[in-house]
Amino acid sequence: MSIHDNPKAQRLFDAFNRARKADWRRPSVGGCKPSEMRLLFYIKRGMKNHEEGFSVSELSSALEVTSPTVTQLINSLEAEGLVERRMDSNDRRAVRVKLTQQGMDLTEKAMQAFFGRFIELYEYLGEEQSEQLSELLEKVGRFLSDYPGREEEKKE
Repeated sequence: MSIHDNPKAQRLFDAFNRARKADWRRPSVGGCKPSEMRLLFYIKRGMKNHEEGFSVSELSSALEVTSPTVTQLINSLEAEGLVERRMDSNDRRAVRVKLTQQGMDLTEKAMQAFFGRFIELYEYLGEEQSEQLSELLEKVGRFLSDYPGREEEKKE
């Protein structure tokens, strides 16, 4: 059966596609790429528990990307003055990465822009439709997580 044979399934597919193309998750703040913002957000979120900063391998593992990829991101962000590298106080061979004040400010601004979009969406939809959408998206998330063919798709 083709999706074109089911107009309601086609409409659902089209709605998902429009939402994906709207790129609502990536507010453009400070000219950073989405991958750079993701790294900045991760560092900011973890700075309370990692006062000394993160190692490249910790960041690589957390973001599920290679160490060379993280190093390139750090180089770019360091050149912009958003992160700094410091020697690890316990292991002089290791380098730790932290946000600079400029990086903290930019991340805060980006977070406000990101969450501001949800406040605007809530106001646009109203309380009832916002609640309905939340319930539906939770249900979609459970469906996609529990989808029977998902494990087979990962193997391919």
